[in-house]
Amino acid sequence: MMERGDVRGLSVAVVTPMTPGGAVNFPALQDHVQWLLDGEVDVLMPCGTTGEGVTLDPQEHARVVATCVETAGGRTRVFAGAGASRTETAKALARSAREAGADGLLTATPAYNKPSQEGLRRHFTEVAEAGGGLPLVLYNVPGRTAVNLLPDTAFRLAEELEPVVAIKEASGDMQQVMTIMRDRPDGFQVLAGDDFLTVPFLALGGDGVVSVAANEAPADMRRMVWAALEGRFDEARELHERLLPVMRANFIETNPVPVKTALQMMGRMEAHVRLPLAPLVPESERRLREALVSAGLIPGEG
Repeated sequence: MMERGDVRGLSVAVVTPMTPGGAVNFPALQDHVQWLLDGEVDVLMPCGTTGEGVTLDPQEHARVVATCVETAGGRTRVFAGAGASRTETAKALARSAREAGADGLLTATPAYNKPSQEGLRRHFTEVAEAGGGLPLVLYNVPGRTAVNLLPDTAFRLAEELEPVVAIKEASGDMQQVMTIMRDRPDGFQVLAGDDFLTVPFLALGGDGVVSVAANEAPADMRRMVWAALEGRFDEARELHERLLPVMRANFIETNPVPVKTALQMMGRMEAHVRLPLAPLVPESERRLREALVSAGLIPGEG
């Protein structure tokens, strides 16, 4: 049995299915979570970037988290996205996620404001306190937020705040990743924030990944992650190479538009997203389909 704050292994950045009119499709969400559970994923992470968390109103956010918790039924843990540009909003989401039964929180750096490192430290401190002791994963994604959470700031947060247990590192800067791996405090876990970097992360001593591709291939992604964690790198590399076209295609346009379109191609849900996101253009659809065929996730034509 994993400890409460342990996020080692495969975490899934859970998509939020929508109806044609833009409402959250809760029956489809239940079905999708069950698909992920059947793939034996280690942690569910709803309401993040891939879950279109910034487009959900507070009531939807709470219900999405509660639906994941109820569907999981204790089979795996749920770390809910609780990020916002306004600190008070992020705090409210943290409290709401706790009340909805979440096991932990995933909190991104605030977007658009471009706070200093001290501003980031104060922001995360207040969100951690609002979470009432829930384990908290820091989420560093400069490409989305325009601010980089530096290693020393992350370490200080981990040392000062008991709830801060890990970082999802999506800077894409492998020198920064190596610094985090080398200098992190004891027990502080490091999760890859980009699927295609998962195996290199784990080879450097990382603890897992928060994966988009696990929505499409949960069982294969879990096998890849645990093969690498257990030192079976030939097996991990084989799975990585097979899934790499999908990992790339998931970002052919803005996430989560491609992954939702892929799930539609796989017959798992409809690909509806909320504005300001829009459907894939036909050329992107073609390339995405080719990637899914290459990975064996859908049959080829003919």
